Amino acid sequence: MSQVRTTLITGGNSGIGEALAKSLLDKGQRVVSVGLQRPDWTHDLLTAYSADLTSLEQTREVAREIASNHAIDRLVHNAGIILPNLLPDAKPEDILALAQLHLGAPMLLTQAALEGMRSRRFGRIVFVSSRAAMGAVTRSAYSATKAGVHGMARTWALELASSGITVNVVAPGPILTDNFWGIIPKDSERQETMARNVPVGRLGAREDVAHAIEFFLDERSDFVTGQVLYVCGGTSLVGLGP
Repeated sequence: MSQVRTTLITGGNSGIGEALAKSLLDKGQRVVSVGLQRPDWTHDLLTAYSADLTSLEQTREVAREIASNHAIDRLVHNAGIILPNLLPDAKPEDILALAQLHLGAPMLLTQAALEGMRSRRFGRIVFVSSRAAMGAVTRSAYSATKAGVHGMARTWALELASSGITVNVVAPGPILTDNFWGIIPKDSERQETMARNVPVGRLGAREDVAHAIEFFLDERSDFVTGQVLYVCGGTSLVGLGP
């Protein structure tokens, strides 16, 4: 990444998004973060916005504001929530909320940045999806919308390839973040059992995912588009067990 680029990261205030933001900033890259909260730390190359990306109106407003203030070269849609429920308790409203967050929000943000990317004939769009897109217990709304991310990314990859813009997906498996600990108690026996069921013998760190995202963001990755990379310790092959 020799040239200084500006990367918009949704959910850049915590977890995978925070790890990616700090890594890019350490390399002298500019970062724009947007999420429910601003990061609780600062950097000269960091600009932060606060918005609820499950809200169509708030997303439209922040997309316009960001596009008017920044020339976005790369967009990483990392923000996400799970809303787990077994089928008897699942709610159609959850599908609508997650469709806006996982699909509608990146569409609006990308549309706002697209003219600039096309004019510079350079752009990188990376979605953070999930191994759960392949199916997972209690994940009706989450799996459905994350699987939708894969289809939308491949469609955009075809539409934008001639403009010098690539579109790819990183699909993490079990990663030690607040989202994970919101479902699996931290340092519990259940966490240890899950780690033993991962083929590589451990749960993932947020830096594992950030590293994969940076591959797709790199200027040298211009021949890679429309791809889904599972960063999951092998769980996309065997699942996570009981």
